Formats: sequence, structure tokens, C-alpha cells
Amino acid sequence: MSGSATGPLPSAASFWPEPSPLDPRSAPLPKYGTGSLADLLPAVAAGQEVPGLSSDLALAPADRVCVFLVDGLGWELLRAHPGEAPFLTSLLPSSLGGAGQPLTAGFPSTTATSLASVGTGLPPGAHGLPGYTVRDPGTGQLMNQLRWQPWTDPHAWQPYPTVFQLADAAGVHTCQVSAPTFAETPLTKIALSGGTFHGRLTGEERMDLAAEQLGAAGRSLVYTYYSEVDGKGHRFGVDSPEWRDQLRYVDGLAQRLAEQLPPRSALYVTADHGMIDIPFDPESRIDFDEDWELRAGVSLLGGEGRARHVYAVPGAAGDVLAVWREVLGERMWVAGRDEAIEAGWFGGPGGADGGGKGVDDRVYRRIGDIVAAARDDVAIVASHTEPKESAMVGLHGSMTPVEQLVPLLEVRS
Repeated sequence: MSGSATGPLPSAASFWPEPSPLDPRSAPLPKYGTGSLADLLPAVAAGQEVPGLSSDLALAPADRVCVFLVDGLGWELLRAHPGEAPFLTSLLPSSLGGAGQPLTAGFPSTTATSLASVGTGLPPGAHGLPGYTVRDPGTGQLMNQLRWQPWTDPHAWQPYPTVFQLADAAGVHTCQVSAPTFAETPLTKIALSGGTFHGRLTGEERMDLAAEQLGAAGRSLVYTYYSEVDGKGHRFGVDSPEWRDQLRYVDGLAQRLAEQLPPRSALYVTADHGMIDIPFDPESRIDFDEDWELRAGVSLLGGEGRARHVYAVPGAAGDVLAVWREVLGERMWVAGRDEAIEAGWFGGPGGADGGGKGVDDRVYRRIGDIVAAARDDVAIVASHTEPKESAMVGLHGSMTPVEQLVPLLEVRS
């Protein structure tokens, strides 16, 4: 029977409606302009009277400022391990100018993007490093923005001056203290250069030299960096003995530096992103290289497991977006390029050049035709084309709190 006196029978869908995909506008946005990594150095430099810089991030001025960035030290990870980090834990109430709150990384929450935001004071849509790997519109190839492969002109890729360069030009004693291997990398040149680079191998050497450089002038801006919290998290996971050992070590480094601060100094301990362990099962790690449905119509897969840039073959972007939403939309925020930009994923409207799209014109087509960011404990891996990345235990990149929130711990002398 197809109907009744009161009309057609209700369909099964009216009893069991299909779940709607996640709305890209519901993703927890970075606090661009008020509380993101891009706002840190402009606030610091404005307090040192560097011309042309300002920030809505409220930090008390200091003549001498050191930023210690610990790769992978997320806010939620730090709060979950007070026993391994007693000194850093004691500083949690000082975070974000005494508010006891975190900063946010930008999107994606990944090292190349975050370091560029820190150094330039700009969101990803302006500085132009909007992912781990993105398509170079000039060549059509994937560009790895951490390793800078294949080679492209760094200053054409990211043309804006760094805050360090502006501070140095304004007479602030400016330097970076990091591993010697980073001295000449393109990422350092376009994100962190300005003043003098000092290469030191051990963490203790870096802390001691950072303190020495901090006291070398009446106004100083010093940046120092440590990478292995992130390294151990990727390899072993963020609750492994190896990761915990690194957290203990970093806690000691931060205390060592804090105890050597010269007068009129502020130390800020922050990070570029957090991290989450993703289980090694087919439901949690969806293998793009083995999934014909997700591969259909895709010419290049960029980004990383938790934050993907998807580049479609010409004319297929709409179909690819529909499929990715159908397959992943309950677990990931899946957006078309313009949707992601308009939702504010890469920064505020207009971009640094006022292009009106939320990103600079030169950056627009670096962003995927489709952008997918994980909400749940899931990753899109690529076992054949990205074997090393696919084997990592700890991952990051999306906008979830464990990945996006980072500390801004403060010590003053």
C-alpha cells in the first residue's frame, strides 16, 4: 500500500534522519588578533617602543624579553603532567598576562605555520605558510614548508619583514639561540631572522647564552627554541616514558633560564602546537592511498593527517568536496577553500594586503580546493606516499584544544 487517507506513509528517513556534516563555521577558531601566536611578538615589540607594531594582546612592557618556544608543548598536555613539569606547572596562573589562560596557535597547528606566525606577527593567510605541505601555484608541485622542498625563493614565498628585523632596525638588541642546523634554513630566514643567530648544541648552552644575550643591552629581544618534546611525541606518543623524560628535561631548562634573568626582564615560555595520539586501526587512521573513494578526482594530497589540503583535478572540486563530506563530515570539518577562508580558519577578513578574501592574493591558491580538519580522534594518512608521517604515533594540525591551545607562561625579574 503506497498511502492512506491522510497522505503518503512517512519514509524511513523521517524516523532515522541522516546525520548532518559538521559545519565549517563551528570549528573552534584561533584567536587571531587578540590571543594567537601571531599576536605575541607585536605585543612584546610594541612594549619596547618598536615603531609600526601594535597588538590587542595585553602584556606588560619589559625592556628585555626572551621567548622560549618548546616545540609540541601544548597547554592541555602540560596541565595533564604536573609531576613531570613542576616548575612550568607553577607558572600556569601567569599565562596570558596573568589570566591563567592559553594562547592559540593558528590553523593548521603545525610547526612551519606557527613559527611563521610567531616571527612575522601575521596569521597564516598573510604570511603564506598555510600548512605542512601545500601546492605551489606556480609549479603545481607540493611544497614542504618545513623542509623547504622543492626549493623556491624564500622571500618571494614570504615577503613580509619579521618582528625581529623591525626590532633590530629600531635599535633593540635582537638574536636567536637555537640548534646550529637551523642557522641557514629558509624557514629561519623568512620567519625568525633579524639580529644575530647563535647556534648551540645542548639545551643548557642555549639557556645560558639566551640569558647572557638578554642582559647584553638595555633593550633586548631574544628567541630560543627546543624541538625534542615534539620529536619524542611523534615517535613514541605523548604519554610515553620517552615523552615524559623530555618534559622533565624542558622543565629544568625553563627553570635554568628563569633563574638567570637579568633585571627588567620578561621570559615567555610558549609552544607552536600541542599533540594527540591516534590509534593504529583502520577506523582511526584512514589510508588515502588505499581508499578509492577519497582519491577520486584528487590530483594532490597536501597538509598532514589531522589537517588536509586536498587539490582536485580541474572541474572536480565540487564532487570531491561532496564525497569528502559524505565520508568524513561527521568526524572532520570539511570545507571548500572559500568556505574555510570566510569562516576565518586562516585569519581575519582581508588579509595583510587587503585583498578582501581573508588571505593575501599570492596565498589564495596555496590553500586546498578542499580543507579537512579533524574534530575526532582520526587522521587521513597516506601509507605509500607519506610512509614516515603515517607511522608517527603523535599527530597535530587541527583546531581541537589539545592541538591548538599553547601556554604563554611568564617570569619577570
